Amino acid sequence: MTGRMLVAGVGNIFLGDDGFGVEVASRLAAAGLPDWVRVADYGISGMHLAYDLAEGFETTILVDATPRGGDPGTVYVLELDPAAPPASAVPNRGIPLLDGHGMQPDVVFGMLNLLGADAGRVLLVGCEPASIDERIGLSEPVAAAVGEAVRIVLDLVRDAGAGDAARSVAEGGRPASGASQPAETDSLPSGADRLPEADRQPAAGNSRR
Repeated sequence: MTGRMLVAGVGNIFLGDDGFGVEVASRLAAAGLPDWVRVADYGISGMHLAYDLAEGFETTILVDATPRGGDPGTVYVLELDPAAPPASAVPNRGIPLLDGHGMQPDVVFGMLNLLGADAGRVLLVGCEPASIDERIGLSEPVAAAVGEAVRIVLDLVRDAGAGDAARSVAEGGRPASGASQPAETDSLPSGADRLPEADRQPAAGNSRR
């Protein structure tokens, strides 16, 4: 069976484009994904996400609004470093500040470290927001990017399944009927801006909560 994957939609639907990850998770929940993939809408509940991550996943995909200075609606695929020191740690104590009503990835991973758990590989599928002011609903460019983000996540799931099938063959097994061809090593889906793997990002907060 393919290693477990968590797709976590995060964000605040009351802050405009910050609800991007929530909308993507909603679309993916109806996409008929394999049973080894869990899709969940965590909203702004960082503690809930941390406890679920502690169950153990080989790959975690965070979907969130991600301001990086690009054009609104630009979709990014980044690999995060969950081992980076949390920016919101208490001085001289190294304990992340937990906000039950916030979602800061560095705090989530800090909490995960306290639980003695490993997040595995962490990818971020993010979208450049146009506005995170107080309102409900995505802006036009960000709403148009939801479908692209869904496609990227589906590609990542497919590549993970293909890689697992390839390992099974190498070990003398037989791939499942209709399995797709293995993806190139360490490849990420095309169609999205991304950073080279050598320039991994710390798990810093991506948007205002």
